[in-house]
Parts: sequence; structure tokens; C-alpha cells
Amino acid sequence: MNFVTTKQHKGLRAAKFALAAMVLPILIYAFAEGPPPRVTGAPGDHGNCTGCHAGTASSGKGNVKITFPGGLSYTPGVTQHLTLVVSDPDQHRWGFELSARVGSNAANGQAGDFTTGSDGFTQVICDDGSIKTNGTPCPASTPVEFIEHTTQGTRPGQTGSAAFEFDWTPPKNDVGDVVFYAAANAANGDFSPSGDHIYTAKYTLHASTGGSTPAITAVVNGADFQPRIAQSAWITVTGSKLATKTRTAGAHDIVNGHLPTQLETTTVTVGGKPAFVEFISPTQINALAPDGISGSAQIVVSNGGVSSAPANTTVDSFAPAFFTWPGNYAVATHQDFTLAVKAGEFPGKTTTPAKPGEVVILWGTGFGPTNPEVPAGETVPGDKLYKVTSIPAITVGGISVSDYFGTVLAPGFAGLYQLAFRVPESVPDGDSPIVVQIGGVSSPSNVLLTVHQ
Repeated sequence: MNFVTTKQHKGLRAAKFALAAMVLPILIYAFAEGPPPRVTGAPGDHGNCTGCHAGTASSGKGNVKITFPGGLSYTPGVTQHLTLVVSDPDQHRWGFELSARVGSNAANGQAGDFTTGSDGFTQVICDDGSIKTNGTPCPASTPVEFIEHTTQGTRPGQTGSAAFEFDWTPPKNDVGDVVFYAAANAANGDFSPSGDHIYTAKYTLHASTGGSTPAITAVVNGADFQPRIAQSAWITVTGSKLATKTRTAGAHDIVNGHLPTQLETTTVTVGGKPAFVEFISPTQINALAPDGISGSAQIVVSNGGVSSAPANTTVDSFAPAFFTWPGNYAVATHQDFTLAVKAGEFPGKTTTPAKPGEVVILWGTGFGPTNPEVPAGETVPGDKLYKVTSIPAITVGGISVSDYFGTVLAPGFAGLYQLAFRVPESVPDGDSPIVVQIGGVSSPSNVLLTVHQ
């Protein structure tokens, strides 16, 4: 008969404790590689991450938030680039799990498809725990999928917050509301379940299928707002439903000196070539026209994958125009780049008009090709002068300018020209119209320059 002595029991307990001590860190570390499926807090899930990390959800100082470029709506089949941010000022390791469910079947209704980013911070798993490859659906028997962090994505030691970027492609058809369920872990990184903070979030997106087509009402020069545009020059497109939000391209949108061809879900094409988008709003877009286009062309705006009817325009090599301040005063500077504009134009700011005999610089667009050339959409290097190939004729108050110093592309900008000349001594005090003609095309005659002795 076999039996176990008291000493042997103690030895077994010690061995079991030692085994548990070895396994526990491994299990905890496994969650650094991503949690098991169904811990997002959605219906049908096994709760949220508090099941493995001590504490009450959303009891810390942080949160988890998701940015949806189309707002809380989706267009069937149109991919959105999502950003999930976990924040907590006290923590320094990060993780999450997210699921998108059909609202009418939140327990098992998979909504769309997740695609990981290229940074290695995320992975997609199926309901059976298997890793999903981008472009390959989960097994039909376990269709619900989850996107979550990887070990690399936990970024140990990074304090304050961590962002995860990835794509979500909605179902091809309108499935009604889609609900996103997220659970995130802001961890202290000590490989124990205590001291971690779990945060949850829920977002409901509505289908946007009817009445979402962008419409163009006008395409004009981006400086003088006249119905003529030039290649590699700034244009303004007005209309409705041109974008889902209002914003200007930031430094993070400009990659290797190239302006973006898409902001949020908005793109513009001119003659079938992508324009470079600098500002978007539901009613207005500012963009730099591409080069290599001449003559009749069609402009199309796409918002969230839905395209407008084309607007017909004519693209010239030249469409000279000065940018203006309120009152149609030309944007002009002195040689030290202080503003050359009438006194009192800007309340609380001291401004000085141009003087007869002074060299001033005016700022505009559409002055044509330069030598050397700079491709459209690229910020101008500061290594040399990129001068226009045609010499303009300039008048101030009808008086011809004889001392012309050149027109160049402004370094550090795209499609922005600087035109320098000396104001004729005979120009009288007051507001004088300033006109430039280049390539056989004249700028509008209603733009003013204030001159005062």
C-alpha cells in the first residue's frame, strides 16, 4: 500500500509552490504578448481585463480613447485609419484589446475587418485564439476577431500614454449600428496583477450611406479667388460634404518634405492626378494643384471613398495672384519681413506702409515654372534660389516698376512665391492698385498696396 508521510506532503507542497512560482510570471508575461480573446467587455465576452489584473475598471487617473476620422459614422466598405490611445500619468507599460460588433448581434456579430499597422505594435486574433493574417478572415466557426497589443507594443518605460494605430474596414453593406468595445491596461510593469489600471470605452458608429456625396460648387485660385488656376499653384475648392472635419495639415502630415495627398478621408484630383491637400472643412478645401497638367481638366473630391461629380476647369501655366489681407491689401513685407501694410490694419499690432523708393516683397502663387524646378507638393529647399523663368511686368498705381529684383519660390514652403521690387519714387501716398503680368496673364487690378512717405 502506498502512502505519503507528513514530510513528503510538505515536500509536495513546496514543489507545487515552486512550480506555481515559476509558472505565474510566465502566464503574466504571456499577457504582454496580448490577452486571450473576449476580454473587451462586450456582450458575450468574459468581462474585461480586470479578470486578470486586480482593480476596478476605469478607477485610475487615465482613460482609453479612439479617434475615428469619419466621426461616429462609417461608409460601408470604406477603410478608416483608427488611433487608440491609452493614457495614465502614473503608469509606464501599455496594452489593449478592441472588438467591433454589429449592434443587433453584439455577442457574436463581427463588424468588418481589422488590419494591423506596420509598426509591430498590434496583432489581430480570432475567437479561437489563433493569430489572424492581414487579408485572411477568421475561421467561419469563430468569426469574431480582436485587435490587441504585441509585446513590442507594450513599450515598457514609456510614461504617460501610448498610441496604437491600425485600419478598420467596415462591412461592405449597411449593417446598421456598429459598436466598438475596448479594454485597455495601463500597467506599472512589475509583472504582477496588482497596481495596473484597466480602462474601458464603448463607441457606436452609424451607417452613412444616403446624402453623403460631396458636391463642388466652385474651383478658384487660392489667392485671388478668381476662376482660373495654374499647375503647381494653390487652389480653393468650395462646396458641401467635402470633408468630415475641419483641420489644417500639420508637421506630422508632411513626410520627407512632401505635402499630403489626403487629409483624414478627403482627397482631390485635378485631371486625374492627386492634388496636395493643406486644409479641409465640409465646405472648403485648400490644395496645391499637381504639375504636368495643361488645358481642360476635371476636378474631383473624394470624401470617405465617395466621389463628387467632376467640376470642369482650365489649368494654365500662369495664374499670377497675390495673397491678400482684409480689405484686399496685398500681403507684403519689408526686407526684414515685418508687414508692409497700412497702419491700423491689425488692431493691437504696429504696422508700417511701404515707402516710395523702398524694396518690398509681395507673396503670391501661380507665377509659373522655375529654374531649377521644384516638383509640385514638395517644400522648397533652402540651398539655392529657385527663380521664375519669365520676367514679370509690375505696375503700382499705374506706374511701371523699373527696379525688379526677382521672383523666387519661398524656401520651406510649397507653391509660394516671393516677388521683390523697389516701389517707384513717384507713387503718391495712399492706396495704389498693384498689378503684375507674367506669361501673358495679369493679376487682378483690385489688389492694393499702401504707400506712405
